[in-house]
Amino acid sequence: MPEKETMDRAREDAREGKSASTQAGEFVREEMHHVREGKHGASSTKQAIAIGLSKARRAGVKLQAPKEGTTTSQTRQKASRDYQKGQSNSHRKVSRTRSRATRAALKREGHSTASSRSLARQAKSSARRRGAAARSRAAMKAVRTKGRQGIRRASRKAAYARS
Repeated sequence: MPEKETMDRAREDAREGKSASTQAGEFVREEMHHVREGKHGASSTKQAIAIGLSKARRAGVKLQAPKEGTTTSQTRQKASRDYQKGQSNSHRKVSRTRSRATRAALKREGHSTASSRSLARQAKSSARRRGAAARSRAAMKAVRTKGRQGIRRASRKAAYARS
């Protein structure tokens, strides 16, 4: 169950007209915090992100399942199931046994998957898969939405990273 704070932040994003993926980002952020503070672990950064996205869909964020050819059919099926669950009003009782088993399994996993280093590696590999044009578009959009202070901060960061 997502925290109230996360739900509020996601609702705020929705009110501001931000995209579904931005709203879902709040849930992913919460999941990363859980892994970092030791509530549970994750076998990979990808898994931690997937848990966050699943929570977002189940909480009612209108984030559609990924398109065919981008992920496995099982992942798409799970995502569409989560989406349906979030959009419907019927709430069935959650199986305590299953919840406990899931938590126990995640507790055995590592916590370094939410480190800034592994998140950066994940973001970089994900961006590489999208291609140069998509990366360029994302950078252009960032410039448009950052504002003067943001651009100055980003350019300083880039200069520091180059040195």
